[in-house]
Amino acid sequence: MNFGVLMFATDYSIAPGELASIVEQRGYESLFLPEHTHIPASRITPYPAGGELPREYWHTYDPFVALSFAAAATTRLRLATGICLVIERDPITTAKEVASLDRLSGGRFMFGVGAGWNIEEMANHGTDGGRRFGIMRERIEAMKAIWTQQEASYRGRHVDFEAIWSEPKPLQQPHPPVLVGGNGPKVIERVLAYGDEWMPNAMPDAEALQQRIRDFHERASAAGRGPLGVTLYAAPAKARAIEDYERAGVGRYVFHLQSTGRDEVEQRLDRLQAVIEEYRSAGG
Repeated sequence: MNFGVLMFATDYSIAPGELASIVEQRGYESLFLPEHTHIPASRITPYPAGGELPREYWHTYDPFVALSFAAAATTRLRLATGICLVIERDPITTAKEVASLDRLSGGRFMFGVGAGWNIEEMANHGTDGGRRFGIMRERIEAMKAIWTQQEASYRGRHVDFEAIWSEPKPLQQPHPPVLVGGNGPKVIERVLAYGDEWMPNAMPDAEALQQRIRDFHERASAAGRGPLGVTLYAAPAKARAIEDYERAGVGRYVFHLQSTGRDEVEQRLDRLQAVIEEYRSAGG
């Protein structure tokens, strides 16, 4: 099992480079940084987790800028968006950012993507929430064309451009892995269509999610796409849970860190280390 951490990197929390250095020193495989360009003050769309929306959602740094600092501070740590809201981004510009970060980090980038949940946030970027999944697919397909073709073009309903030149290409071939986030009813179809890995959020009904992960592996194999990886996002910090999810087919287990200062982050990592050691002592 590979272990990673995720954190909303904000202006009031530990700096991204410092966080990445600590995480790498402690032996973690990966660091995930989420994205929100802003949060509409109207707050019409309810927070999916319930209750008040935490303030880190509108204080978070741009993930590509933050991950560039993380890349400069580390040598082995894999660096990921978790998730990049591609429905709020121009695909040509985003393709350039992905390729740049992948090359400058030595091929350590993972492109976690999703369609988001905040309808007003999407609307401020000109995205119709009802069409976001079609938009996401086309933008990812268009970016793949840019990464893999010397003279790329794409024609779709939402993305349309004639032949273009865009260098540099990503260091990873054919491109950085695309981790499709989400737990919706059609997410597996999306992963099989244009993803390299599924990144579900840990859910209260762990048994149901574990069965769905097993089903995903079977479907990927039947479709000729397997084996595809599974990253569990915001995973429970329990040794038994790690064992159960590993048996279900999870290969990367990502813990959530609160957006706090260095001391609090170190204390959380100490607690997580104890959980990992308990898992390993049991044969994991």
